[in-house]
Amino acid sequence: MAATRNPIDQNSAILLVKGHRYEDFKVGRVFEHSQQKTILDSENALFTTLTLHYNPIYLDRTRAVSLGNRDIVINPLLVFNLVFGLSVEDLSEGGGPFLGIENLEYGARVFSGDTLRARSTVIAARLSRKHDSYGIVTWETEGFNQVDERVIKYRRSNLVKR
Repeated sequence: MAATRNPIDQNSAILLVKGHRYEDFKVGRVFEHSQQKTILDSENALFTTLTLHYNPIYLDRTRAVSLGNRDIVINPLLVFNLVFGLSVEDLSEGGGPFLGIENLEYGARVFSGDTLRARSTVIAARLSRKHDSYGIVTWETEGFNQVDERVIKYRRSNLVKR
């Protein structure tokens, strides 16, 4: 983050510029995202209920265990949203439209109390043909639990300011 101060008024607020620009995303660069998130039963129940995703293994412990799980399974859409969110500060906080997700794969199941972390690798970067002040960057993001099992992998692309 770069801090700039208005040179005319030394008492002015400091503007913090967040995120990275297109030039920062060289193919092969790896981001080990600094934030982690421990998932709670309450978050899973709320998310699952609010999204009307009433699969019993996401809400009913007895049913989940009867189907061979050790506990209630965390809703995979919540897992996706959490891992995506862990990557925003490094990848897309600088602004620019989100272009989509590809090749979404789920791995190990996630349970309440698991702590997720994320890692992203720049896999493609090119200048936009339509928008002179933007480039298009694609990252492969992987999410891992506390014992380094991969729980999710996907590719996403954004327009990124130059």
